Amino acid sequence: MTTPTPPLGCHHGLGSRYYRLCDRNEAWGIVLEALAVFGIVTTAAFMLTLLILVCKVQDSNKRKVLPTQFLFLLGVLGIFGLTFAFIIQLDSGTGPTRFFLFGILFALCFSCLLAHALNLIKLVYGRKPLSLLMILALAVGFSLVQDIIAVEYLVLTMNRTDANIFSELSVQRRNEDFVMLLIYVLILMVLTFLTSSFTFCGSFTGWKRHGAHIFLTMFFSIAIWVAWITLLFIHDVASEWDDTILSSALVANGWVFLLIYIVPEFHLLTNQRNPKDYPVEDAFCRPQLMKSGMENTAYSQQITQGTEPVWVENSCLELDDSLYAPYSTHFQLQTRNSKDFSIPRPQMRESPYSNYEGRKEGS
Repeated sequence: MTTPTPPLGCHHGLGSRYYRLCDRNEAWGIVLEALAVFGIVTTAAFMLTLLILVCKVQDSNKRKVLPTQFLFLLGVLGIFGLTFAFIIQLDSGTGPTRFFLFGILFALCFSCLLAHALNLIKLVYGRKPLSLLMILALAVGFSLVQDIIAVEYLVLTMNRTDANIFSELSVQRRNEDFVMLLIYVLILMVLTFLTSSFTFCGSFTGWKRHGAHIFLTMFFSIAIWVAWITLLFIHDVASEWDDTILSSALVANGWVFLLIYIVPEFHLLTNQRNPKDYPVEDAFCRPQLMKSGMENTAYSQQITQGTEPVWVENSCLELDDSLYAPYSTHFQLQTRNSKDFSIPRPQMRESPYSNYEGRKEGS
């Protein structure tokens, strides 16, 4: 049995499943391979830079997001690496890899963006932000749902042992199953997009720029997903270009993650902490009304013309611009109309013995 002649650009002895990596007649494989490799190198450089810059981040709330952003970069690294599974010919090895990792990696990236957006919503409204562990737990928790879905699908489809089932399926059936497997990821994308839009409504504008990075990233990601899903359901196009469509979507979305989210975030990472991004020296508290006459060690007051001051106590509540003035003095007066409760001063009475000289009257 003679071995097939390798195409132009490929060496003898190379398996036919790898021909797209070097075939000059199908240059899309070489182009996507080069973009994916460059993306892997760039992502690894960002991960290393993130570890170096940890100690230089002055803002504590930016530092809290660093573990989640590192997890996000791991997902981006996996997306670029998964591109090779779509360039290489579909078989028993690449089939399960495609169906299992595609949704998991994107779910991880979108979950990290969603957790970051939820934290930004609290910051733009001047509320107490999420903790480092809470942000990381939200990102991992949202992504685990897709992991469970992918595992169940592989177990049911492969029947535990039949790994060739993906290459044996018709192109239309395989593409339908592939998109159906990603329904949760699509929901996650829409949820992240809507959540990031709420970051534009807060009072502390310094955090809105971070929200804009997530918003634009999700906008272009949704556009890419709509495009490749639409092309995948066109039978004449999908039967010949399905691998090209999916591998191109991976590379394009990976670079969107890097250029629109990671690069701007790194640019803002080491910026000096801006006091205008926080309410009153990062204290997420406002005055709470107390009954007059109660004693406490910390008071604030607010003055209203023509009324009497009432002392109020500091209490950690949701900020309200109508009741809370950032960067004012520590003591404020809150007033109300009331009667005069001032205590009169004591007066000295004249003593009956003031004119006594020790003599009887008339003597």
